[in-house]
Amino acid sequence: MQPIRVLLADNHTLIRAGLRSLLESMEAVEVVAEASDGRAAIHLVKAHQPDVVLMDVAMPEMNGLEATARIVKEFPNTHVMILSMHANEEYVMQALQAGAMGYVLKDAGVAELELALKSISKGEAYLSPAVSKHVIADYVRRTGGESSTPSHLTPRQREILQLLVEGHSAKEIAARLVISIKTVETHRSQIMERLDIHDVAGLVRYAIRTGLVTADE
Repeated sequence: MQPIRVLLADNHTLIRAGLRSLLESMEAVEVVAEASDGRAAIHLVKAHQPDVVLMDVAMPEMNGLEATARIVKEFPNTHVMILSMHANEEYVMQALQAGAMGYVLKDAGVAELELALKSISKGEAYLSPAVSKHVIADYVRRTGGESSTPSHLTPRQREILQLLVEGHSAKEIAARLVISIKTVETHRSQIMERLDIHDVAGLVRYAIRTGLVTADE
């Protein structure tokens, strides 16, 4: 039996170490690489071609949702499972829309994590029972309301929005993404126009509300 090859993506070193130890104690699971942000995860998926990526959502540089969307598009043989502390409908729906095959809470038991891994490695979707319960409850509560998600922004705009709210200047973003400062400023103007938000503080609040970044970053 071939081992399930796993890549860990989480910006907390101790969490990655704990997950690695836990996964390597499971039969037929091999951790092939670790990433501390979404951009690094994409590069490591290309290098190692893992079966499954265990992906955190809130990471610097590029968050887990954006990284998931790109991995799913560029590497169809690699499946993504989100590991998150959030069980509400908005987070889960964004993860599924990005192409994640599964969503497991960080307080899940070892048996559940192992079951999720085996299911997702075979191309079968998996949602934690607790997540399913919350998603249904949130959906019923919010039926008729509009969910605030950044889906009407392009991938590049979401990427630039995250870097902006993390405090990077237009010059730093341009250098990081290998584009001109003018292009960054054009994207920033378009983002503000699309969201009808015209100050950085408002962009930060929007990014936190939609899960693009977390308040403690």
